[in-house]
Amino acid sequence: MPPNRSNLDLSDSDYDEEVDVDDYDGGRKHTGKTKGKELPKNRDMGLGGKDGYSWEATYTRTWDAVQEDEGGSLQNAVEDLLARGRRRRLLAPTGAIRRTIIRHLVILIDLSSSMLDRDMRPTRFDLTLQYTREFIVEWFDQNPLGQVGIIGMRGGLGEKIGDMTGNPQEILKTISDRDKLLPDGEPSLQNALEMARSSMNHLPAHSSREVLILFGSLTTCDPGNIHDTVQAAISDKVRVSVVALAAEMKICRDLCNKTGGAFGVALNEGHYRDLLFEAIPPPAQRANPSTGGSALSSNPSSDLLIMGFPTRIPESSAPSLCVCHSELKRHGYLCPRCLAKLCDVPTDCDICGLMIVSSPHLARSYHHLFPVKPYQARTTIADAAPETCGGCSLAFPVPRVTLSDGSASGVSPVGRYGCPDCQKDFCSDCDEFVHSVLHVCPGCS
Repeated sequence: MPPNRSNLDLSDSDYDEEVDVDDYDGGRKHTGKTKGKELPKNRDMGLGGKDGYSWEATYTRTWDAVQEDEGGSLQNAVEDLLARGRRRRLLAPTGAIRRTIIRHLVILIDLSSSMLDRDMRPTRFDLTLQYTREFIVEWFDQNPLGQVGIIGMRGGLGEKIGDMTGNPQEILKTISDRDKLLPDGEPSLQNALEMARSSMNHLPAHSSREVLILFGSLTTCDPGNIHDTVQAAISDKVRVSVVALAAEMKICRDLCNKTGGAFGVALNEGHYRDLLFEAIPPPAQRANPSTGGSALSSNPSSDLLIMGFPTRIPESSAPSLCVCHSELKRHGYLCPRCLAKLCDVPTDCDICGLMIVSSPHLARSYHHLFPVKPYQARTTIADAAPETCGGCSLAFPVPRVTLSDGSASGVSPVGRYGCPDCQKDFCSDCDEFVHSVLHVCPGCS
């Protein structure tokens, strides 16, 4: 018959006598049964007193940065954290930087078995496909004159998923079928790089050659010396960037450093998206080594490009064959040089080779060369300051108590951001809209 549990003495001392304690004192290890109250008090391991253990110093206590307001709500603290994130993205270089607006990008997607891990929800594979779709839409919105191709890495080979094209709908269609892209086997970084490099050999010198690798494995199955492929990429002026999902690999870091690309390891889902979307702005052109000692000789030469503005064919016109797909279509564009019918722009004419663009495409690519200056965070409200925003004409929010270091991170405690040129004040929403979408200051224009 089991004993009556109500008669048992469940005191702390009885449980403490069964606790094993490993105490390091002067290099000697003591193992035994002792009470919790008799443990050594000096266990700070170098921090001293009540500061805690030394390993705790390597972690950031993010919960301490969230403070409740007078009503016990965390809404203001969350809004401050979101405002800081927006301001970090908007604080871009103010000076004009020479960039390449005609871009050619090849995305290498890791389709190995390591992409089935669930450390990123739902899986690395599904999250990568979702972020790749969002990236392609935003990339073409900011770079309408560019082209993108997709290459997969699985089974120790490089597999071409989508040809390089300037139509985002065709690229989204190639990665929409999940069953055809199921991960399998090991990736081959060398085979994929060779395939991407060979697909960009015919590109002109005025266009950029970029490779973005989404790598989730810790190994690569290569048929030869991958360092030879790295040297070939350097000689072909191919810029390679890597977003790692598992951990840093030395070959990936060296590949990015030698080719001038960016390297990052995703910590979580949000950080993964931030690293991926950092490849959307055009990279700055690298200056060649100076040979004659002149400052101008270190810059790449400037060449004039011949472009044509097509004539749009309305939907009500009679169907005719296009030169790109050889299909009967009603709508399209006419090349201004050879009058060949094209389906979409921007593209290169298949008959005469003329680059066909539209004026909105050039206008949307122009803001990368001369970006809007970052607005300055106002710390106080002047006596003659307007009560409404200079963009949306809505009243500014009532100033409230923010975090102590808000001004240091670029967040205005009064919710006002001023243009350094026209000196007009804007709210935080208009500040983000001007620098992310409009790319023109309403007050200066």
